[in-house]
Amino acid sequence: MRYSVPHPIPYQGSKRRLAQAILSYIPTNDTGRLVEPFVGSGAVTLAAAKYKKFQRFLIADKLDPLTALWQSILDNPSGVADEYEALWWRERERPIDEYYEIRNEFNADHDPAKLLYLLARCVKNAVRFNPAGEFNQSPDKRRTGTQPKTMRNELVAVSAILRGKTDVECTDFLQLFQQSSRGDFFYLDPPYQGTSDGRDSRYIGGVTRERIIEGLRILNERGNSFILSYDGSCGDKTYGDRLPEELATRVLLDVGRSSQATLNGNNHTTIESLYISHNIAHAGAGDVVMFLSQYDAAKQLTGALF
Repeated sequence: MRYSVPHPIPYQGSKRRLAQAILSYIPTNDTGRLVEPFVGSGAVTLAAAKYKKFQRFLIADKLDPLTALWQSILDNPSGVADEYEALWWRERERPIDEYYEIRNEFNADHDPAKLLYLLARCVKNAVRFNPAGEFNQSPDKRRTGTQPKTMRNELVAVSAILRGKTDVECTDFLQLFQQSSRGDFFYLDPPYQGTSDGRDSRYIGGVTRERIIEGLRILNERGNSFILSYDGSCGDKTYGDRLPEELATRVLLDVGRSSQATLNGNNHTTIESLYISHNIAHAGAGDVVMFLSQYDAAKQLTGALF
């Protein structure tokens, strides 16, 4: 499927397919700023910029090489594309072995272009860090990652829609909440519970449920609207406990069959939860299951494929 919204950073858990459903809960085009403190692939920011939902954007993350990558994409997308292409061809000379060499180099120098290459090339595009803060995901032996020409086109397109109206910060999300302006709208996509602590820790600076609750209270007290993607389920497996009802309205998105479960011979449906600040939540929307196919049909009518 071809998408009209560029998406250069492959990231497991990206909300690219869900972006239109998420943005549909913003009542009208907002004249303020969209803030995405857990930017990852930036799917919602990119969709909002492409379709002019907001005038300005702030993207942030606690992973410094990731925010450095975003800044480089804004400032010099062709330079990032050149570096990526050199890494892509370098591994073609010594498949797999060079991936591990590039990974070792990234863990030493934190080069943003190397992070982009590792994300494009690693298993399931899944970022993984060990307790020492080192990227430790393995290469995907079934594919070679995004082709250099395709990556270049995506990088240049992203820079074109974000440059001049986007700021980038490497910071903790609570600090952004406390410094927010009243017109800031927040989209939050933190790691789900169970993937940022304990034996299955995958992320630098894991986010506890308690800190999420603290953050939502701050946003509510300051009058900032927000949409949070947080917990969910796939088949019998759930990801996190439900957040307190007084903080936000919960809406469930039926995403359809899990591709990973299908590969494993199972037939499981994935459910994503959205928590929407009460000041913008649709009346009676709590715990309603919205099928993604509704949004797919709307996209076909408008010709806007996310």
